[in-house]
Amino acid sequence: MSWPELLPPSLVILAGLIGILLLSVTTKDVQNPPRSKFGIVLDAGPSRTALFIYRWPASKENDTGVVSDYSSCAVPGPGIHHYAGSPEQAGSSLKPCLSQAMKEIPTQQHGQTPVYLGATDSTRLSPAVSDALLAAVSSALKLFPFDFRGAEILSLPQQAVFGWVTVNYLLENFIKYGWSGQWSRSRKGTVGVMTVGDASTQVTFKIKERSIDPENEVTLRLFGQAHRVYTHQAPCYGRDQLRRRLLLKAIQVSAVCSCASWLLQTCDMRWLSLKAMYDHGYVRTVSHPCWPLSYSRDVPFGSVHAGPCIANNIPLRAVTSEDVFHVTGSSNSSACRKLMGSLFNSSLFCNFSQCSPNGVFQPNRARFQVISEALDLVKKMTPAPDLGQAVDSLCGMSLEELSKMSQASPDRLADHCSVSTFLYHLRARGFLFDWDSSGQTTFQEVGNTSAGWTLGYMLNLTNAIPEEKPSSLKGIEYGVWPLLFILFVLLLTGSFTRIAYRVMAKDDGQDGILEGE
Repeated sequence: MSWPELLPPSLVILAGLIGILLLSVTTKDVQNPPRSKFGIVLDAGPSRTALFIYRWPASKENDTGVVSDYSSCAVPGPGIHHYAGSPEQAGSSLKPCLSQAMKEIPTQQHGQTPVYLGATDSTRLSPAVSDALLAAVSSALKLFPFDFRGAEILSLPQQAVFGWVTVNYLLENFIKYGWSGQWSRSRKGTVGVMTVGDASTQVTFKIKERSIDPENEVTLRLFGQAHRVYTHQAPCYGRDQLRRRLLLKAIQVSAVCSCASWLLQTCDMRWLSLKAMYDHGYVRTVSHPCWPLSYSRDVPFGSVHAGPCIANNIPLRAVTSEDVFHVTGSSNSSACRKLMGSLFNSSLFCNFSQCSPNGVFQPNRARFQVISEALDLVKKMTPAPDLGQAVDSLCGMSLEELSKMSQASPDRLADHCSVSTFLYHLRARGFLFDWDSSGQTTFQEVGNTSAGWTLGYMLNLTNAIPEEKPSSLKGIEYGVWPLLFILFVLLLTGSFTRIAYRVMAKDDGQDGILEGE
């Protein structure tokens, strides 16, 4: 018996309905998941080089890619400037991480993956040596099948601007991911970034109108919006210069305190000979209020008395550069504040509507994110957001107490009180930030890796990389599938039931014939 003979009219009708639905269903274009794009940035710092791989969907948001961390690799060996005598080795040191990147990025994407190396300011040597190092690393990068975008020395303003992009992107101040599963423009506004580094403090923030210092401003376009960003470097307020200037001030204070004992004479600081006092042992030992108790160092006078950040109007007839002072910490927060306050010259004329210490333009009622390793300890001092109390607690601790809270070296720990007191003065006297009640300022440390310049550079670079539209397929509307499935199940069930019935009936007929015989 053939299959059509086994199908009842009802099942034929069901099959017809399924056919009609398949012919009349509404289809739509279904987009495939967007293909990912990749980018490589190498951060050639003073002590090490790191390779970062970033990824973003090929379909961008208003011409800018939504970039995320994909992978990273620490280049073996020291920073590239250590290879000044053999530049070829600087290029060879990059090859292990570049080989790893080739394995992690799909092969078909290699030729479309940009690769860029930025050497920070602290790696600068003589122009000839710098050119040789950059040529060597460029040659090494070109040996790999990536899209070479350059190798250059990145200035501090460039680092600051790209770091500003990184911080605001991570805080979702440009775009945010909503409950609807779509990216939308953020309404929070951007924050400024203040980076307290070893060599300087860099302040970067967005401005609405052009400043009168156009050399320090740049315009970026991210996620369809233009941002005019101002950045300023304060070279005399980095961690290293703060240490030197505070040490010199501490020596001066010790000389003043010893003045009354100097030969029981009336002390005239205009004619006081620090050399004579030093020779008689009056100021060979100096108390430093910003250093922790039980920490001490022998400091050659020449290491603190020279440099562009040291004032020339010191009234003391100085000792020689070879003379050494034994400086001990006293953990005195109030004295440290007074010592730090003497470094700020608020009488300087400022041409801008808002001024920070020493006449530098600053924004009005700006929110700032501070990047400084000292803040990690400051935030542990008290759960309340009171910077003054936290700084007092930190500056009152001994070296042993600080060592229990951080794995940093003693020399780094000794500077944490100075840096945190410097931030306190910026809030209280310079930037006029209201830490306690305004809500306009937020001091928060962002991890050094995520808050670095590399992510900000890659975000800006995606604007120049062509966007790829995702491919699509024809698909049936979701609401039709349940009806088709139900009809198909009914068709199969009815068919098998009818077949089973006819087979059983045929067997019964054959059994009856056999019994009749």
